[in-house]
Amino acid sequence: MKISISGRKVYGGVAEGYALVTKDALGGMGVFDVYTGIVTEPNNPWEGQCVTGKVLVYKTGRGSSSWAAWHQQLKFLNTSPVAHVITESNPQTALGAVLSRIPVVTDFDQDPTELIQTGDWVRVDGDNGIVEITKKDSNTTLNTESKRRET
Repeated sequence: MKISISGRKVYGGVAEGYALVTKDALGGMGVFDVYTGIVTEPNNPWEGQCVTGKVLVYKTGRGSSSWAAWHQQLKFLNTSPVAHVITESNPQTALGAVLSRIPVVTDFDQDPTELIQTGDWVRVDGDNGIVEITKKDSNTTLNTESKRRET
């Protein structure tokens, strides 16, 4: 089953991959091992999971202006997600999108954290502010390669 939601472009481009979803705010400093992409922050719902090649779906960013630098490091080290789907963007997430140069969409007509589940296949069209969700089935695994197209 496919679902589409519309939002606002923060940074353009098109990417797709498996979703990691949380209704929490996402931090920057101390959340990831930037060399592996694994979430190391204690009590984080994604603790132990790898963000590399995934579409991150979350409420908003939390923390200071260093948020963007930590997310940019993931990009430099090839351990970054392929896109972000953010319920409410803020200065940290907007700057992080620009520095990381990955598609980011926000301000949706429906709450993405309610519609998307971890493991759903998500296509993020940052140029047009469209997110397409293909609901997971029981045969899907999170290890399939995600895709990023430079635009």
